[in-house]
Amino acid sequence: MLGVMKSFGVVLPLRAVPRRQYFFTANGFRPRQRNLQRAQGIRQATTEAGEENSGHINAGPNEGILFFDNVFPLKLRWLLRLPFLHADRSIPELIKRLNNPHIATADPMSIIQRSIPPKAPLKVTEILPRLKEGGAFVKFSHDPGITAAEIEGTLREYLRGKPVKPWFSPFTRVRTYLVRGKPWLEDLYRFPSSRLRVEFIPTDPGGQAAELSQETLYSLFRQYGKLADIATQPADSKVLPKYAILNFIRVRQAIMAKNCMHGIVISPGEGGGKAGTVLKLVYEPKVKAHWIRDWLVNHPRFVIPVLAALIATFTVAVFDPIRTFFIKAHVTHSFHLTDNKLYKWFVTQANRANDILRIRQQRSEDPGFNAIWDDRKGDIEQIRTWLMETADTFIVVQGPRGSGKRELVIDQALKDRKPVLVIDCKPIQEARGDSATIRAAAAEVGYRPVFSWMNSMSSLIDLAAQGTIGTKTGFSETLDTQLAKIWQNTATALKQIALEGRKKTDKDFELGADEYLEAHPEKRAVVVIDNFLHKSQEGSVVYDKISEWAAAMTTGNIAHIIFLTNDVSFSKSLSKALPDRVFRQIMLGDCSPEVAKRFVITHLDADSDDNLAGAQKLTASQRRDDITELDGCIETIGGRLTDLEFLARRIKTGETPKKAVHQIIEQSASEILKMYILDVDKASRKWSPEQAWLLIKQLATSDVLRYNEILLSDIYKSNGESILQALEQAELITIITSNGRPYSIKPGKPVYQAAFRLLTEDRVLKSRLDLAITSELIKAETASIDKYEAELNLLAGLPKQPAELVPRIEWLLGKLQGCQKKVEEYERESGALKKVLQAEY
Repeated sequence: MLGVMKSFGVVLPLRAVPRRQYFFTANGFRPRQRNLQRAQGIRQATTEAGEENSGHINAGPNEGILFFDNVFPLKLRWLLRLPFLHADRSIPELIKRLNNPHIATADPMSIIQRSIPPKAPLKVTEILPRLKEGGAFVKFSHDPGITAAEIEGTLREYLRGKPVKPWFSPFTRVRTYLVRGKPWLEDLYRFPSSRLRVEFIPTDPGGQAAELSQETLYSLFRQYGKLADIATQPADSKVLPKYAILNFIRVRQAIMAKNCMHGIVISPGEGGGKAGTVLKLVYEPKVKAHWIRDWLVNHPRFVIPVLAALIATFTVAVFDPIRTFFIKAHVTHSFHLTDNKLYKWFVTQANRANDILRIRQQRSEDPGFNAIWDDRKGDIEQIRTWLMETADTFIVVQGPRGSGKRELVIDQALKDRKPVLVIDCKPIQEARGDSATIRAAAAEVGYRPVFSWMNSMSSLIDLAAQGTIGTKTGFSETLDTQLAKIWQNTATALKQIALEGRKKTDKDFELGADEYLEAHPEKRAVVVIDNFLHKSQEGSVVYDKISEWAAAMTTGNIAHIIFLTNDVSFSKSLSKALPDRVFRQIMLGDCSPEVAKRFVITHLDADSDDNLAGAQKLTASQRRDDITELDGCIETIGGRLTDLEFLARRIKTGETPKKAVHQIIEQSASEILKMYILDVDKASRKWSPEQAWLLIKQLATSDVLRYNEILLSDIYKSNGESILQALEQAELITIITSNGRPYSIKPGKPVYQAAFRLLTEDRVLKSRLDLAITSELIKAETASIDKYEAELNLLAGLPKQPAELVPRIEWLLGKLQGCQKKVEEYERESGALKKVLQAEY
């Protein structure tokens, strides 16, 4: 039987068309215009949206519709989502151009042509491609003596005997079924799925549709492919229209069922109810398509920790090498302009060309410290010797503030030593908040990039997750964890720096890295930790991490560690990190009067004018008539370097030594009043103004106080030792120890002795503060009297007074009498002090 093709109104014998003469578009198979002549009475060709874009294709009497699958590859249906590409027209042409023109099976037209037997009793009148469903509708006509179902059976038998397999699916043959319903040919963005939703619609509006059973649905749809499951609508569901879900094994089986059964009317005899039921089929997106996303969203207890681990791994892999590089650059001063060779050359040439600049450079150096370094030359050489040894312990330089610890170590002992890393604990300890502390610690070692703000954000995320899932996710990290990362990267960078100078020609090149650094202590870096234990009473997290890291650096032979501290109790903190080591210590004190005088005179002579006329040139100190006052002034202010330097600067401005010392004493007295007495916040500081004033008053008359005598005073009875330690931390006093035991108290600075005397000479101030002390003492004695009276009342309430209670009662009465005498004495003192306050300004 010859088939015919109708496109643009032209009817042609199907088999008479030469091979490859047809091209394929969304309007069906059309003959090329150059080979065909138009016929009269043409009818508009259909598109993928059906006849006249109505969405349907109709079959009249003696006509039928077949659906062929596996004509197009389903993998190309994603191209239909592109708005600028007319895929229904472009893709068929693209397939033809990409295929070999000599292979007949490559043409989609050839696939359908070969799927119909040559003697089939039908005439093809129309072909409608369904690109997104990978098939095509074929409309045909047949003789009245044969039914469409018989033609379907003939074609299916033919395809089983002679399977047609396209090039894009060599293991799957083309199948065809008769369209029993009224297919909906839509071109919406709805794509095939192996899951079908079967809706039960009444045949007449307002009628009632029957809900088909699973057995009926199975008998209707099993012919198109194996069904995995049939799910009917829950009985309590109020969703209309009623529906059922069919799950096919393969997508092409669902496509065939949908195109052949959509719109079919189930008669009452087949279970469709009284008036029949229409089946509407749509593709149901599978929930499994997003199962990974849904699982991730629904299991945060597992997902969030894994995500945190992945982020941490990424950070270590990507950012740690960058941070190590910046730390090395910070230690070696790679990006510092002053250490650049070209910059140094320019400075040298400029100094040679300009004598003024050269003279200024010479004067910019501080010659006054030469006398100090000459006096402390033994300490400098001792530090240098320790740095050449392999002992794995700390070097500690302890001294009061202003004693020149930093200058001694960095400017003298490490003057020609590289590399040197200086870590100042003061900005780290004074930072407010974890983020600021992390930024300060990173800045000290050159650790960058640092995302300190992430710590706060991750803490909020962790808190929200804990409230949601009940457990911590691990996103947030504590401050000590963040600091440990910074110190660990610093250790890695210092070790790499120490090993950079190693060459293959060295005799000990075969040694491992640790053995090499142990054998060559001179190759190790030097880490100077300044202001160690600064404000340690506010928190010890920072110092604990630094101590642990320093211990690991020392025992690992990576670097020499030098601590600079004002705190005399440093051994308590460092012993936690290195409990089995003896520290190497250098205690710096105040300069002797002879060295202090040389220091001041050298400062004065540094500005002497070399251009004065005359054969004999005098220094600045020799030209001053008041230089003889310097001995008494130095005895007053002591040998603290900061005070001596301040004195020298004031003398340079033209003041006499006595006037300069008097100004220094007055300034120190004002600082003492502000810091220890007037502006004392009891909530943040452990001492009271009365306790500080008692020490000031007693030290004004005596250079040294007995430590235990102060503890026995009434005002220091409660928590006295901790108060004295707090005052030492605040540098009001200095506690002298002997064999580890505190035994005496001195002023925190030598100049404080004179400042204390100046404060006690102020009668109004002295009376005011003494009155506050007596008031505190009266309160204490009154509280003791109340306690004794309460016990006496208790004893008096007993029904009998045994003889054994007589000694106790006498003791209580004696204590009561003693307290009363003290109260009366304090009251007399208070009266005298009040008279002074009332009479004087």
